[in-house]
Amino acid sequence: MANIKSQIKRNNRSQRERFENRHYTSQIKTYFRRLETAVSEGNDETIATEHRKLISLIDKAVKRGALHANTGGRKKARAERLRRGTPA
Repeated sequence: MANIKSQIKRNNRSQRERFENRHYTSQIKTYFRRLETAVSEGNDETIATEHRKLISLIDKAVKRGALHANTGGRKKARAERLRRGTPA
């Protein structure tokens, strides 16, 4: 346990940032599963909606720093292949 005031603040900040990053990555995984479900059902309207939301979340996570830019690009490419019907 830290004794120094600045280290206590840094630990709190690190924990808060970790939870924010986990929130983004968890949401991305959830929406990826929702997109896969929509693709398996074959509903074009739902596929478009879920894909749009997933891409938006990935872009926000990259902008926020929760994901590396290349990781975000890779996830977006996989989502696009899934949406088009090509196996990811």
